[in-house]
Amino acid sequence: MNQHLFNFFYKYFKNSKKWCGLNLLAVDGSTLKLFKYKNIEDHFGTMKPTNGSKVPMARISQMFDVLNKVTVDAIITPYQIGERELLCQHMLNLMPNDLLLLDRGYPAYWLFNLILSRGGNFCARISKQWKIVQNFINSGASETMITLNASYQSKKECLDIGLDVHPLRLRLIRVELDSGEIEVLITSLTDEKRYPKKIFKDLYHLRWPVEVDYLFMKERIQVGNFSGESALSVYQDFHSKIFTKNLIWVLASPTEEAVKQASEGNKHEQQLNMTQAISKSKDTLILLFERPIEMIASLIQQIHSVFMNATEPIRPGRKFKRKHKVNKREYHMNLKPCR
Repeated sequence: MNQHLFNFFYKYFKNSKKWCGLNLLAVDGSTLKLFKYKNIEDHFGTMKPTNGSKVPMARISQMFDVLNKVTVDAIITPYQIGERELLCQHMLNLMPNDLLLLDRGYPAYWLFNLILSRGGNFCARISKQWKIVQNFINSGASETMITLNASYQSKKECLDIGLDVHPLRLRLIRVELDSGEIEVLITSLTDEKRYPKKIFKDLYHLRWPVEVDYLFMKERIQVGNFSGESALSVYQDFHSKIFTKNLIWVLASPTEEAVKQASEGNKHEQQLNMTQAISKSKDTLILLFERPIEMIASLIQQIHSVFMNATEPIRPGRKFKRKHKVNKREYHMNLKPCR
């Protein structure tokens, strides 16, 4: 259902947002702590922290449209499956008009080759451990074109997934962060006129919404708070919550301009408050699947009215320092869930 939903969205919603004509997608992974039931432990596996007993755990990954806030593809798997393997599964949903934003944990020749073979493009933050990156930094250049050849391991990976091995012409770009730290991006967007260097600092930071969405998933809709005691219930609950989240954003898309117009003259522009939107519209959402088709338009109008009254101010320029703190609470009072 999720696949049909976002295919419909991209095909018929003319107000869907793009970056330089491309769908801007970010891939990111995370983990979910599961309940301690034998069937769940046996299927998903466990993780043993440094101090403490084994904990049932699942690995999750999503390919997320950061401009339209739609999860294009979401996967939940046993814990031992790596993020790169999940990214390969995401590639089945990659379209020629897609640009993938990747974090440092992903870059590898075989992966770049796979993305390009699917007709997509990518921009990734790349580790300074790579020799070509070290040489680039030492050169003092702001950008350069490189030829990336496959390592022995990447050749093996390409062979395993049926990819031809050939040199890739890519582009390295130096980005200076506000902190003064230097980051290096590697991208398949080699047309310097169409994609000038100056746009890449802001481009890479557009991936931030995928991390915000994980916070929303875990705390607001409590994607890890499962309703059953079996592995099947974990899969069902996970995908149903992803679908609900997507459906809300797709239904809200036509109201975005109306929300902006309604907030003209206010100190801050308004945007949809997703937590309120789900809480206030969940009963009506169910009716979309139960009522005859003649009633759907009326139900959608009711939902739009709810969205117009479920907004919050946009406060531009706000920055929050990332906190690396482990909180042992399962769910948090300051991030209350949808009701």
